[in-house]
Amino acid sequence: MKKNHPLHGHGYGGANLDNVQIITLKEVDSTNNYLRSLPADEVKNEIVVAVAKKQTAGRGQRGNSWESEPGKNLTFSILLHPTFLEARQQFILSQAIALSIKEVLYDYVRSPHPRIKWPNDIYWNKKKLGGILIENDLTGKHIDRCIIGVGVNLNQEHFTSDAPNPVSVWQITGHATESLTILRKIMQRFSFYYGQIKRGDTHDLVDHYHKALFRRVGFHKFRVPGGKEFEARIRRIEPDGHLVLEDTQSQMRTFGFKEVEYVLG
Repeated sequence: MKKNHPLHGHGYGGANLDNVQIITLKEVDSTNNYLRSLPADEVKNEIVVAVAKKQTAGRGQRGNSWESEPGKNLTFSILLHPTFLEARQQFILSQAIALSIKEVLYDYVRSPHPRIKWPNDIYWNKKKLGGILIENDLTGKHIDRCIIGVGVNLNQEHFTSDAPNPVSVWQITGHATESLTILRKIMQRFSFYYGQIKRGDTHDLVDHYHKALFRRVGFHKFRVPGGKEFEARIRRIEPDGHLVLEDTQSQMRTFGFKEVEYVLG
């Protein structure tokens, strides 16, 4: 029997939002901080989402601030307690949320469609549509709590910060999108993938993630921070999230997060 999967109009394998609790906030310093301090008796579902119209202290990777005009974009965080996952398996959660966002945005943005820039940025062309920040708390070898912070540029018409390459769905399409509709679609996909992770059935998830990678085909320029540029092609992503590149001398080079960067020029 052919299995359903959540790609571009296909079924979601029975996934729904029954196990998702959505908390809407008018303003908050950070949805990650909000969920981190959420009392246990207010957690009603397996997956808890806090979404805010305005974040006053939203953060991106490397401690960067996330520019988002109030009410224009989608900023939210997800709270999980994936105690069934060992710390060495944590990258699968990053893959699941990145793929969920990419697949939803595919329905709105085409030619070219969005891609995932390793490890989990959402890109259109050479510009950033969305970013993800994941914070894990460990107990022994396992993940006790995971908070996933997400920012997706939807309806912002102009960006004024010094962020190098932001872009919004509005700038690409000229059309406004409804943020809570996008959120519900993302969470439907994420709920589906999270169920796969719990069952240990992640082959399709990993395969779709690899196929969705930014600059997956051919040689492209990379740079070690503070070092020289080099050309390489993506060979694979290891289960722990390490990026394996093959350079023009056929040498395999393995990098962890923040150990290599794309040259986008």
